Formats: sequence, structure tokens, C-alpha cells
Amino acid sequence: MKTKTIRIILAAALSAALLAGCGGSAASSAAPASSAAPASEAAPASSAAPAADSAAPEATQAEEVELQVFIAASLNTVMQEIAKAYNADHPEVKLTFNADSSGKLLTQIEEGYACDVFFSAAQKQMNKLEEDGLIVDGTRANVLNNQVVVIKRKDTKSSVTGLETLKDAESIALADGSVPVGRYTRQALMALGILPEAEDASAYTTEEVSEALGGVEISEQGNVSQVLTAVVEGSCEVGTTYYSDTYGYEDQVDILETVSYDLTGNVIYPVCQVKNDEATEAQAAAAAEFVSYLTSDAAKAIFDSYYFDTNV
Repeated sequence: MKTKTIRIILAAALSAALLAGCGGSAASSAAPASSAAPASEAAPASSAAPAADSAAPEATQAEEVELQVFIAASLNTVMQEIAKAYNADHPEVKLTFNADSSGKLLTQIEEGYACDVFFSAAQKQMNKLEEDGLIVDGTRANVLNNQVVVIKRKDTKSSVTGLETLKDAESIALADGSVPVGRYTRQALMALGILPEAEDASAYTTEEVSEALGGVEISEQGNVSQVLTAVVEGSCEVGTTYYSDTYGYEDQVDILETVSYDLTGNVIYPVCQVKNDEATEAQAAAAAEFVSYLTSDAAKAIFDSYYFDTNV
């Protein structure tokens, strides 16, 4: 009996030893070496693209877009400089400028011309655009102030000293009433009592202005740049333009008078993003960003250097 008990104990001990020795094999069977291998071995390179490849779509160049930017003629020179500065950081945006009188540009927009940004030389045209419901909400902003000046060519003899002596000129280059500088000039002549008071100074025709000045010859111009050209080329003795338009012509023209804001009121230049049904999502986003840039400190520094006043 004792011997049998000893045998049973020895058999149990041997069995326990065998089970202990097989413990590692059981674990290996439950978790094969292949499933515990490093991730690079578990997922071959061919089945999992490297991190750089997966990020490639985000690193692609921004979508190229073209913006139609309608600008007052008096902005044409400075906006070329603005475009260079803007494209240094946004090479994907092509800025195409349409420069003319603000009145003509407004008419074009109302007639359905594709336009993304409108930069006017007066509030009147911007107000009308807003009345038409064509401004993207929250994008209208006043950017610049300017000042009307009376000019002559340097080598031209003239008895004119300013607006009050325009009647002494042989010929005057004057923008029509729909052009902001033409309206501001008429506004100043009203303030001086040369033109009778009227609700809308722009309503005065060129012929009526001539009569008020004693019948002086007036060459009507379609925009402010054409006024400057008429004086620089000697076609007209004097003309009224903006101070900013004399930039680059300092050696060719004399400023006879810088017209007081008391006579013209502020010459504010507002900008806005225009509702353009033809614009893509990328175009609309680019237009909003460009409008924002025009009010930035970087843009203001450029405008200041071209004789505009950015304290508006």
C-alpha cells in the first residue's frame, strides 16, 4: 500500500513537471511569432505607402485662378505694384485689371460683365452696386482718400492759379460728370459759387460748366488718366486730376492748386468683392483674400508711396 502511494505521488510529480515544460509551447501556439513581429514586417512596404506619399495630395500646388479686378483709372499705376507684391506670396492668382472711370465700370458690372473685385474712386458707384445687391456681404471697405488738383504742363504759360481762375484758361481738360474726378470738380465749383447749387453735381454737363466759366473751351475726357494725358501732351492748357495721378510726372507737370476737402468733400476709394455667379469656389475664395490684402498694412505702405492717403 505504501509503495502504491509513493508511485502515485511520483507519477503526479512527473506529470506536473511535463506540464511546466510545455508552458512555453502553449504560449507560442497562442501568439505566433509572425503576429508579434514589428509593424514594418507585418505590413510590407508595398501594401502601406510611406508617410510622405500619403501627404502628397496636401502638398500639391494651389489651384490657379484668374480674378477680374475692375479699378478706377487713377489706380492703374499703383495696382501694378500691388499685383507684384501680392503675387510674390500668391503666384497662383492671376490678376487681370480693367481700368476705367468708376461710372463706366459700374455700368459694365450691372450689364453682366464678369467681375470679382470692384475698386471705385467714389462712394456713389459703390452705393449703387450695393443697392443692386451685387456686393458680397461684409467685404465692402474704405481703403484710400485722394485730393483733386489743378495742373498744367511745366513749359505751358498760364494765368490760371486754381479753380477760381479757370475762366482765364484757353482750354481745360475736364472729366465728364459720371467720372468721380469730374463730379468732385463740379462739387468744388458749386462750393465756390461758380456753379449754382444742385442736388447732384454730376448732373452738370460739360457745356453748362463752360458757360459758367464764361464760355472757356473744355475738352471732355472719359476718365482721369485721359485728363492727365491731355495736359501732359499739351492738348489743353490746364486740367483737374488727382494728386496721385501726378506720381511719375513730377518733371512734366506743375500743381497749381491742391483743392481743399472743404470744397470737394473726402475723395474716398471703397473696394468690395462682387457677386460673380460664374466664379468657381476657388475664385471666390481668392477674391475675398485679395480684398482683405488691399486693406493690409503691406498694401497701405505701397499706396502711401504713390501719393494716396490711407488714413480713412
